[in-house]
Amino acid sequence: MIRAPDSTPDPLLSLYGERHRLCPIPNSELQLVLSLDRQIDLIELEQLCDAVGWSRRPLRKVRKALEHSLLCVGLWRHDTRLPKLVGFARCTGDGVVAATVWDVAVHPLYQGAGLGTQLMAFVLAELQGLGVDRVTLFADPHVVEFYAAQGWELEPLQRRCAFWYAP
Repeated sequence: MIRAPDSTPDPLLSLYGERHRLCPIPNSELQLVLSLDRQIDLIELEQLCDAVGWSRRPLRKVRKALEHSLLCVGLWRHDTRLPKLVGFARCTGDGVVAATVWDVAVHPLYQGAGLGTQLMAFVLAELQGLGVDRVTLFADPHVVEFYAAQGWELEPLQRRCAFWYAP
């Protein structure tokens, strides 16, 4: 007997697009999803930036920055009605040799569970998939150690800049 393919629509696919993946977390009642395809709402992004203590930028500039980015990754708390943006990262670059990671943020309520590490691993995997083998980032001094713990090489003064090279 030949079975028809399952025609049940995948809610994650319809909400987050082809390029998404679930984040493994200890709380089985919560689903967190990384996505390159779900559009970032500027108001939600502004709320996330407020939550992590960043200064506000004009929304027209933020929109333009997103439009000119190589990658924009959202980390979403899954809800079939209204997913909530709880993390974000974006990259600029040539898409061939080098890229720079900007604006990495995870909402304080979701920090400490390894989500920032998963977000960065997802970003690096996507960049490697493009063939990019050199990545830089600029971080506030109080979070530089977060990147060093993931294997990023810090600039000589170990203050703001870190580098990642493909193995």
